[in-house]
Amino acid sequence: MSVATVLIANRGEIACRIIRACRALGLTSVAVYGPGEQDALHTRMADRAFRIEATTATLPYLDIPALIGVAERSDATLLHPGYGFLSENPALAEACAAAGIIFVGPSAEVIRAMGDKVAARRIAAAAGVPIVPGTAEAISDIAVAREWADAHGYPLAVKAAGGGGGRGFRVVERADDLAAALEGAAREGARSFGNAAVYLERYFPTPRHIEVQVLADARGTVIHLGERDCSVQRRHQKLIEESPAPGITPAARDRITGAAVALARSVGYVSAGTVEFIEQDGEVYFLEMNTRVQVEHPVTEMVTGVDIVQWQLRIARGEPLTLAQSDIAATGHAIECRIVAEDPARRFQPLPGLLTRYREPTGDGVRVDGGYCEGDAIPTQYDSLVAKLIAYGADRSEAIARMERALAAYDIAGVPTTIPFHQAALAQPAFRDGQATTQFIETTGLLASLMPQPDPVPAPPIDAGRLVTAEIGGERQRMCVYGLESALAHAPQSARRPPPRLDRTRNGGTGGNGTIASPIQGVLVRMPVAAGQPVTAGSVIAVIEAMKMENEVQADRDGVVETVHAEPGATIQLGAPLVTFAE
Repeated sequence: MSVATVLIANRGEIACRIIRACRALGLTSVAVYGPGEQDALHTRMADRAFRIEATTATLPYLDIPALIGVAERSDATLLHPGYGFLSENPALAEACAAAGIIFVGPSAEVIRAMGDKVAARRIAAAAGVPIVPGTAEAISDIAVAREWADAHGYPLAVKAAGGGGGRGFRVVERADDLAAALEGAAREGARSFGNAAVYLERYFPTPRHIEVQVLADARGTVIHLGERDCSVQRRHQKLIEESPAPGITPAARDRITGAAVALARSVGYVSAGTVEFIEQDGEVYFLEMNTRVQVEHPVTEMVTGVDIVQWQLRIARGEPLTLAQSDIAATGHAIECRIVAEDPARRFQPLPGLLTRYREPTGDGVRVDGGYCEGDAIPTQYDSLVAKLIAYGADRSEAIARMERALAAYDIAGVPTTIPFHQAALAQPAFRDGQATTQFIETTGLLASLMPQPDPVPAPPIDAGRLVTAEIGGERQRMCVYGLESALAHAPQSARRPPPRLDRTRNGGTGGNGTIASPIQGVLVRMPVAAGQPVTAGSVIAVIEAMKMENEVQADRDGVVETVHAEPGATIQLGAPLVTFAE
């Protein structure tokens, strides 16, 4: 292939993964970065890197005009959106087309059709794919929602029509909670996807989450790369994935993969995509289609030998798929554990900080797709994913054994991670027997055995190295600066000292002065209490968005609110006061 330039409109591990695919294909990679990310791993790996300032969006990676501007400045011929951010936003695909840039993904029309979950359900049904019973249209009237709920029963799921990744999803167990769930799902959908529409679905209590990877070219060839099991989840977001799915019969596999291919073909899909299903008591239902690369794509790559990201780039450049369905055969077994900067013992509370020590495991069958290095700080405004750890074996037992060894060898300090959870999860009989469902965490109770991990370490304000980063015309450049150590030696003491550790209460507990402090850093989304209001232990006193997830802060005792210290929209620091109780 001739040399081409790819702008990567993303960050973290997926940006690094795309850069590696570009290198393998001989393509030039261009990274973008936001404030404070000039030394992020993806900027260091890319051939070129440009700072991007948000002018029309809250985050730089969501600013379509700015991204297109960098693509034009860097002479990029392709734009790869990765996952998250704008990867399933048809406006980005349209902007690329208008600027003469190839969008690495399906057309804007397909993204729009499958991105609206209500419309996608209708398309799937028309293609003969079984769908979860639910509303045919979006719901905005609580009376209409109650009527449907009364007719179909509880529990039910409220979902954002433009949602994905667990955002805009609420489970309603009883009628009294329906209105709040509608409001919360709509609010999160509007904030995360620019779409406040929600719909209702039947909620299955203990399903398995099964998905099928598809590849399709512009000539009408559509193939699947087998299925994955993604049932182990927290807050409806995946933590452990594997391929092939354990316990799936050949007949069931053919039914699921055939449905995925039929759906992709029915909408004229081009690129890599994933069709997600839930399985309950032997029945399989369509859930949604993700029109992008998935976080868990490495397990499929490990068992099939197919580089999915390279094929995304090749298909986008007009190449035909040279793979036939008969060429695809899963060999062995692969498991992925998402290493996330969260503390499982604190209900998976996001706790970003500084990676004071970071050593990745190695060995036969071990792969790490990471986005950080030792000394890097994990920012609060983005996803809490640090890296993906993948283990491959000749069979599932060997894959589990290799994953256990890799988890034990993974050495991370400075932030809490999900490694203790993964170690406990892999030891559970339900997981080892291949019987995990989406309620695995709740039914096993394994979180009760985990101890809280140390608080994260604040990032130091100064990098005292001689090799420094500078920006020339908004493009990242590395250069040597001499005499920097001498300048730092004469700087004020406060400029050379890391900020002090915070002495704060945890999990919304009250301190000695009756104040509930924030256990996380983020943006205050909702403050459902007011001065003079009585609250009971367990009541939600604040909702804080951190790393794209809403986190409820609860009171640890009964009391009467005396002072509310913050308003919605405010940025909340770790340990900042939220409310104070009257004594």
